[in-house]
Amino acid sequence: MSWRQIYLVLKREYITRVRSKGFIWATILVPVGFAAFLGVIVFISVWESDTSFEIGIKDETASIAPALSEMNPERYSDFSMLSVDSLRSMVQAESITGYIIFSEENIVNEKDLELIYSGSGGIQLLTSVRSDIREVVREERLKRADVSDEIQQIYDSSIGLDSRRLTAEGEEEDDDTLFLSAVGMVMGIIIFGAIFSYGGYVTRGVIEEKTNRIIEVIASSVRPIELLTGKMAGVGLLAVTQFGIWMIAFFGLSTLAGPIAASFMENPSEAMGSEMSEAQAELPAFLDFPTLETSLFIYFIIFLILGYALYSSLFAAIGSASDSDTDTQQLMLPVAAPIFVAYFIMLHAWRSPDSMLSVISSMVPFFSPILMITRIAITEVPFWQIGLSIVLMIVAFAGTMWLSAKIYKVGILSYGSTAGFKDLLKWIKQ
Repeated sequence: MSWRQIYLVLKREYITRVRSKGFIWATILVPVGFAAFLGVIVFISVWESDTSFEIGIKDETASIAPALSEMNPERYSDFSMLSVDSLRSMVQAESITGYIIFSEENIVNEKDLELIYSGSGGIQLLTSVRSDIREVVREERLKRADVSDEIQQIYDSSIGLDSRRLTAEGEEEDDDTLFLSAVGMVMGIIIFGAIFSYGGYVTRGVIEEKTNRIIEVIASSVRPIELLTGKMAGVGLLAVTQFGIWMIAFFGLSTLAGPIAASFMENPSEAMGSEMSEAQAELPAFLDFPTLETSLFIYFIIFLILGYALYSSLFAAIGSASDSDTDTQQLMLPVAAPIFVAYFIMLHAWRSPDSMLSVISSMVPFFSPILMITRIAITEVPFWQIGLSIVLMIVAFAGTMWLSAKIYKVGILSYGSTAGFKDLLKWIKQ
């Protein structure tokens, strides 16, 4: 096998695709989309909604309406002196958003209340009103039960739970499990998408060369195994280039997001044209992402490359055995099935990364690219498990490369009809 020939194929494959409009636009639009996504988050967090609603209270108990008005005077108004018909007319005229009638039965017998409203406000309205009413009714029941202030404070109090990780060295550190779980899920999904995306590049590239009969010219000067290796390496280098640009853009935009959001908060009236809400004060903390270990990104690159290499050899074999993209569908199932199985197991690993299913599945070569990086991000994975999964993936890649080379050697020069599984077995045995 000539490495020079492999390099020439790699160079041709890489330069051809890196100059394509599709690659250029995808490389640009993903960071732009991410920037727009961050912008939307900042906008939603900083911009105080100007949506307001007013709920009329007809209180037959003479105790609930004052409590609600004291809780939120802009939201609740005491209309106990008005009739129900008057309240209905006010809702229809959009003078108020809705009304609630309180009676003794609602407090004594816990009869459910009814909110009669115009339908505006959505979930925000229903959730906030329901929460306010529960609190006020509870307080009224406690008062009528004549419990002491101490017992009432105990009833109202709630205890939070903070978590901290204890490292193997005996040091405590902040627990960012929720954030790391999201990172692990995202990384797994990225590898899932990358395998299909760049594997599809390999398949389509082989089919295009077969359709244009370019493969006959190339095969006359390059051995099939050299052509297969060069093509896979070229697309793999393309993936590294694109992901490298995206990661630089991601870190750059994430670094700038906090200061930009803070600048909006310093001069909200000038920047946004509205006053700040209390929730806006928490925005910088929201955008101040926890620091990720460098090893996590190293493992991400390793499993991305190995996952691509493992599956791209099979995608190339499928392309060589097909004459069009449509013909690849019948051969795609055995290759795509493990990827989708790994995706569904990833949902389990996200919830329970140290379970027996998660541990064993993450070391299965065809599942490892997606599952192992998810587990590494979320929990402390023993190094021997990571090392074993990498070794098994390399061994599996050697096996799939051997099988794919057998199929590729015959398939690239076969025309007229798509090969079936029997044909593939025949080619492997040759």
